[in-house]
Formats: sequence, C-alpha cells, structure tokens
Amino acid sequence: MRKHHPENERIKREYFTYLTEAKRLSEKSVDQVAAAISAFEASTGHKDFKRFHIEQAKKFKRHLSEQPNPETGKPLAVATVHSRLMALKAFFQWLAGRQGYRKIGYADAEYFNPSANDTRIAGATREKPVPSVEQIRHVLATMPTASDIEKRNRSVIAFALLSGARDDALASLSLRHVDLAARTVSQDARSVRTKRRKTFTSNFFPVGEDIEAIVTDWITYLKTALLFGPDDPLFPMTLVGVGESGGFEVQGLKRAHWSNATPIRAIFREAFTAAGLPYFNPHSFRDTLALLGEKTCPNPEAFKAWSQNLGHEKVLTTFTSYGNVSSHRQAEIFAGMRGKEGQAAGADMLLPETISKVLAHLARQNAR
Repeated sequence: MRKHHPENERIKREYFTYLTEAKRLSEKSVDQVAAAISAFEASTGHKDFKRFHIEQAKKFKRHLSEQPNPETGKPLAVATVHSRLMALKAFFQWLAGRQGYRKIGYADAEYFNPSANDTRIAGATREKPVPSVEQIRHVLATMPTASDIEKRNRSVIAFALLSGARDDALASLSLRHVDLAARTVSQDARSVRTKRRKTFTSNFFPVGEDIEAIVTDWITYLKTALLFGPDDPLFPMTLVGVGESGGFEVQGLKRAHWSNATPIRAIFREAFTAAGLPYFNPHSFRDTLALLGEKTCPNPEAFKAWSQNLGHEKVLTTFTSYGNVSSHRQAEIFAGMRGKEGQAAGADMLLPETISKVLAHLARQNAR
C-alpha cells in the first residue's frame, strides 16, 4: 500500500509554512495539524487531495468515532475528535483556494463538521482539579532536601506557586530573571519560553513567607555554593554520566536549561504521589492562585493587578477561565445563604459589591 503521495507532500509543506509564517502557529500546533492530515491520508489510501470527495470526510468521521485511544483502549475523547476534524476542515478550505485544487468547493470542507451535540460537548467548560495552598504546602513539607537535585525539585514546586509561571517558563528561566530584593520575576520572551512569547514582569504572590524562603534559599545556594552566574539556569538539568558500575547514573546538576517542560511535570507527579495526593500538574497552580485572588483581593483594582500578575491582559480571562467556584464550595455558599451563617460562609470570597464593580469595569473596557 502507498505510504505517501508526492503531490500531497508538496502541498502539505506549503500549508505548514502558511500556518507557521502567516498564521503564526507554534511548532507544536503545526505538528498536531500534520498528524490529523496524515491520519486522514491513511484512511483514503493516500489518494491525491485533488480527488477529494465528501464521502472521504464522512468515512473519516466514522473512523475517528471507532478508533480507540492507544493508551487507554477507550474511544477517543470528543474534544480530540473535534480538534482533528477542525484541523482538516481548515486545511481543505485553504486547499479550495489553491491553483489546481479548484474542484474542491469551500462547502465540501463543511462535511468535516462533527455533530452539533459533539461540538457542544467538546467546548463545554468542566471543573478542573485544583490543589489548595495547604495541599501544596504539605507536598513541600514531605519533599527531601539532602541532595542538590532534591533541593532543586522542591524549589521548582515552591517557585511555581510563588510566581504563577507556566511550566515551559520555569524550564527556561535564568537566575538574572529573578530579583529577590524587589520580589519580581522578569519573564522576558527573548529567552524565557512564555505563552505566545509575551514579555511581562510579575511580582511574588503573597502565598506565605515559608514558600518564599524555599526559593530564596535555593537561589542563594546556587550563587554561593555552586557559583552559578546570572545566565545560568534557575532550575538546572540533571547531569547523567557513566558511573563506576559502567552504567548511566545521576551525578548532580548540569549548567544547562531544560529543552522542554517534561522534566518539570515529572517532578510534580513524583512529589504529589510521594505525598499521598493525586497528581496536580504545574498549570493547576495558576488556578490555585486565581481562586486565592478571589478570596484575597478587596477591590477591582487589586483583582486587576492580580490578573496582570498571571500574565493576563484582560481581567475577564482570570475571572472566567481560572476563577470558577468549585462545586463543593458552591454548595457550601448556598447552604450558608439559607441560614444565618450566610455572611460568614461567603466572607472569604469576593464580596458581591466587589464583583459588581469588577463587572462594571469590564463593561466600560468593552465599550471603549
């Protein structure tokens, strides 16, 4: 069976260049699109895209609905199916305007649309597991600190809560990006892998002096004991070499940044498991901080500052995407409102008048 089609490969390269240069998608996003297109090609026997027919789209949708997840053996998630179909729809809409592919109609690409119900399911907002500050503090208390690697791992988790930085940013930060005296983190996109390569300076979140002390002690240790300089990594790679036994062994820290965030996530997984808690990924700490902001901020200006500290240009992003009230907390609030303890039950959340002010502030921004 044919493994590829020369004309398809040519037009795919052109499309991937378009996504990278014109649509400014990241390499990871382009790889996901490439995987979806390759899966579709395989389902057609690698026929020339010029011979596209709506029956191919309908067949591929049936194929995805029957395809199991290779890791779990269960059907593919609705959101996964949706993203692959939308990638193919966009690709064939682009093809329809290319010379030599005019027989493909723009309406033909619509046959990649999933059902309306599946679209609603894929786009639904679901409650995410979020660790409490107390749980994170418990994890930090149980982590060992005897070796350099153990000290680094503990400080990674503490710094994630203190700064709210994303995992890829954590992996690429250098010592010069952290100012202990000013309690700030400079997330400079020229060297730090921030989301959408945004540059901004954030302040340490008020999560406790004990959390801040872990980070301070780690940076001091790097500078004084290991003699790290400003351009050295804040969280160095693990140095692996050949040991006395002839096998590869961990030999300490290497003066180099991690190339991706996979080791960061592994540290989080191991730490939470060792502490007897479910795994919470690094990004969940940002949800923790958003919820903490709702309880801490006394007015709209403070919540706006809190939002900016997370790197959000619009406070609505923090207010809606990160700051959802958990179903458990929601039940507590409603139970409290039914009795005399209502005021106490809701006292640690944003006051109703504060919420009203925030929403009014948003309305004024949107009206501009």
